[in-house]
Amino acid sequence: MRHDQFRTGLEFWCGNKRWRCTDVGSRVVVAISLEPHEVVNIDHVDGDPRQVREHRFMTDDPNWLNSPPFAVAEYVFDEYDMQACLLHPDHNADKDAAG
Repeated sequence: MRHDQFRTGLEFWCGNKRWRCTDVGSRVVVAISLEPHEVVNIDHVDGDPRQVREHRFMTDDPNWLNSPPFAVAEYVFDEYDMQACLLHPDHNADKDAAG
């Protein structure tokens, strides 16, 4: 994809993952992954800050994707990353070139 094809809220594919554009800068695009993600909760054992317990789980809860601020990490796509982005997972750039 080209930089001018990105819009805030646009969903696209990159690296076999679905993404949502959250910001378009002058040279980069920022996006969040819409794939299931790992959540890590850390609790103090018996209120002792020196002892912690981790609880890890996977979720695809859409509430994590409500914006902004997002509860998931945003990633920056530069001009080279954008070249690998597709509007559809089955889109093939060679088809466009062929006509």
